[in-house]
Amino acid sequence: MPVESGTSSAARQAKQKRKSHSLSIRRTNSTEQDRPAMQRDVLEGQDSKLPSAVRHNLLELFGQIEREFENLYIENVELRREIDTLNERLTAEGQTIDGGDLSRGPLKAKASHSTSQLSQKLKTTYKASTSKCSHSFHGKLGGPRNFNVGNWELWGGDSWIVSSFKTTTSRAVCQLVKEYVGHRDGIWDVRVTRTQPIVLGTASADHTAMLWSIETGKCLLKYVGHAGSVNSIKFHPTEQVALTASGDQTAHIWRFMVQLPTPQPTADTSQLSVDDEIDFSDKDEADCDGDGSSECPTIRVPSTTLKSHQGVVIAADWLVGGKQVVTASWDRAANLYDVETSELVHSLTGHDQELTHCCTHPTQRLVVTSSRDTTFRLWDFRDPSIHSVNVFQGHTDTVTSAVFTVGDNVVSGSDDRTVKVWDLKNMRSPIATIRTDSAVNRISVSVSQRIIALPHDNRQVRLFDMSGVRLARLPRSNRQGHRRMVCCSAWSEDNPTCNLFTCGFDRQAIGWNINIPALLQEK
Repeated sequence: MPVESGTSSAARQAKQKRKSHSLSIRRTNSTEQDRPAMQRDVLEGQDSKLPSAVRHNLLELFGQIEREFENLYIENVELRREIDTLNERLTAEGQTIDGGDLSRGPLKAKASHSTSQLSQKLKTTYKASTSKCSHSFHGKLGGPRNFNVGNWELWGGDSWIVSSFKTTTSRAVCQLVKEYVGHRDGIWDVRVTRTQPIVLGTASADHTAMLWSIETGKCLLKYVGHAGSVNSIKFHPTEQVALTASGDQTAHIWRFMVQLPTPQPTADTSQLSVDDEIDFSDKDEADCDGDGSSECPTIRVPSTTLKSHQGVVIAADWLVGGKQVVTASWDRAANLYDVETSELVHSLTGHDQELTHCCTHPTQRLVVTSSRDTTFRLWDFRDPSIHSVNVFQGHTDTVTSAVFTVGDNVVSGSDDRTVKVWDLKNMRSPIATIRTDSAVNRISVSVSQRIIALPHDNRQVRLFDMSGVRLARLPRSNRQGHRRMVCCSAWSEDNPTCNLFTCGFDRQAIGWNINIPALLQEK
């Protein structure tokens, strides 16, 4: 009888082993497929007072829910695998990025759609709030799909377009100085007074506006005259007077007097690199529940109420001189009021959808309004007999804000994830376009350095110059920085302690000290 060689014997054993393994896999898969049926049989055998048809429908629905969660889990695993692969490749090349590359295939469209939809629903819900009880949304915006794209795309076009991920050799030093905690809901707007004493003002979805000591972080005064979410706050150019806009369909003008507390010595905090970042989105919400406003003096009644709108008043601002104010509303109109008489002077109509913001020129009688109809409009009141209007269609989604600079420029930001710089003398096309990875909220431009501060839905704050070159990203490390959507930014260059302020839906405002290298300013 022929003797079987050792090689052929080993091959046969391996073949049998593979066959046994494949049978085991098939049995396992068969078991997984039969599991819903087995569970259904077990449940149907149990005693229940529900009709069998109802029980059957419930089981089918639970099965569909389980499959949906399974599909989401698989998709997130694939996204994370793609990120890890890209990071390994970049590490080998000596580069680093913020997240995964979602610019290829259908993932980009899917992530963009889901993030924009969720953030828009969040904004709409809270700015319209007029009830006596508002509650913060504690979920993460965008969830696991909210990734930055990295240094991979440069965009072309007629204007000078620069990727938001272009970096420079020089680094800006951005230091977190103070956190202002006391609101019980998200903060929509932040501003600094233009007269002495210099204080910080915040407008919140908790129906209040607060004034803070910049140096100590202590609440100095609380305004509780509104019956809805306070969506914006602006200060009079020469007096201690505040202007607030609210979801209760009114704008209020109120006077205040504050006395600054004596600053207490604080421990020196180390400077943070702009590239340091640790995800701390799961930080306990209790950290934000400090009641820094419990002992604040309170103002309950405004000196003037402006109430000609038929919808949420989303923003308001003082015209140059402070004798007139303009308000923007979800009733698709902007109203111009006389402060002394409270009378409506002009109603500025023409937008096709709700307004999102309004801003006045610092030295001229010009107003710019932004809208969800993807446009912003420039209203000219310099000639009392002629009130001209120009419409600009430079974005593809909601224009969240448009602001003037000291020069002849307008800067607009949008939910389409772009910021555009325009020349007032030639508004046919932008002179610079900044593309980002997340929707942009209420932007601000520094007066002397002409730096644009971009607050994002994805909790980031980035700084750009007027030509579209990225200068810095504010640090998010050592459990510092915003943990939710950043709603607004405001510069205060004359303040020695903090020259930039941001606020967000994590119920806090943050004061930053920004030191931009002179080399970048001379570009």
